[in-house]
Amino acid sequence: MPVGYVQIPVGIAGPLLLNGREYSVPMATTEGCLVASTNRGCKAIHLSGGATSILLKDGMTRAPVVRFSTAKRAAELKFYLEDPENFDTLAVVFNRSSRFGRLQSIKCAIAGKNLYLRFTCSTGDAMGMNMVSKGVQNVLDFLQTDFPDMDVIGISGNFCSDKKPAAVNWIEGRGKSVVCEAIIEGDVVRKVLKTSVESLVELNMLKNLTGSAMAGALGGFNAHASNIVTAIYIATGQDPAQNVESSHCITMMEAVNDGKDLHISVTMPSVEVIDCVPFWLSKTMV
Repeated sequence: MPVGYVQIPVGIAGPLLLNGREYSVPMATTEGCLVASTNRGCKAIHLSGGATSILLKDGMTRAPVVRFSTAKRAAELKFYLEDPENFDTLAVVFNRSSRFGRLQSIKCAIAGKNLYLRFTCSTGDAMGMNMVSKGVQNVLDFLQTDFPDMDVIGISGNFCSDKKPAAVNWIEGRGKSVVCEAIIEGDVVRKVLKTSVESLVELNMLKNLTGSAMAGALGGFNAHASNIVTAIYIATGQDPAQNVESSHCITMMEAVNDGKDLHISVTMPSVEVIDCVPFWLSKTMV
């Protein structure tokens, strides 16, 4: 029941040369300098031959919380769920909810007599939280036969963890876990980025790594990944609230080729996104 529409300013950065293909990157923001800065980075990457990205892991999570009368009973369910001999049966039950959702793993954590069950599943082209929630409900219904004393408190117990900064996503991953790298030529660093390889490597170490450690950062070992992620999310219709964990990122820089060039990488373990590139992202379609 829409009651109106709000115009959102959208800029374009790029072209970004990624895995041999050019992309124009839409960014919804009133911060013109952000688009310009991103565009400058795209230019440096393009002039140096492009970037390479690798999908390390792809799995959405949901973690219900259940309660028993004793910690012993909670532990019995934990052992049952994490027993490899039971996985195939649980996967069949879980997978009934979708043609695309496929159970990958179940990891459990206990807090007294409360048990948190972290299900991970592949979700096809969908971001998949509704899909995994339905599969989880199937498994919970199935478990009631052997664990009738199990009290389901919530389909999500925040051990997932969605839209909140959490170490579990930084360590285990959620959604798409990716790493992207590029080698920026020394001449490009000087002419486009207006600095030197040595200065960037030192700044990255003292700011993104050491400074973030001093601040007790959780997944924030970068300059401003959140700015770019959020601008792209709004422009492409993603859920901007998931910027929280999707911006978890560690930036690494190293001088290579006898110190002449810059190797730079970003590792992002929990990018939560619908797995389809809108047609306007491709330069050939713009």
